[in-house]
Amino acid sequence: MGGCAFAQNRVFELRTYTCNEGKLEALKARFRDHTIEIFKRHGMESIGYWVPQDPERSKNTLIYIIAHSSREQADKNWAAFRADPEWQKVSAASDANGKIVQKVESVFMSPADFSPLK
Repeated sequence: MGGCAFAQNRVFELRTYTCNEGKLEALKARFRDHTIEIFKRHGMESIGYWVPQDPERSKNTLIYIIAHSSREQADKNWAAFRADPEWQKVSAASDANGKIVQKVESVFMSPADFSPLK
């Protein structure tokens, strides 16, 4: 399958993490130091990571977009990610002093035909 056909079939996943109070920096460190590399290992492409500018949400929210080759592959990628021994170790260690993440919202998206990013 050529690169172009693959790119047009990608599915994007928009994820919003709301952290427990005082835990955003720990979450950012976990992504920076571990999660992004583990995502790569399981076929999950990081598109971007953001913190809201809104003063209240900037204290506890991380928003990111990752891409998968298909919706079916997304399910497989997440299952492999959750089963990854390194992730299990990192997750347990980072939550040792209280859970970091309070709520996760996930939206799967298909690019519109006029979207510059596909």
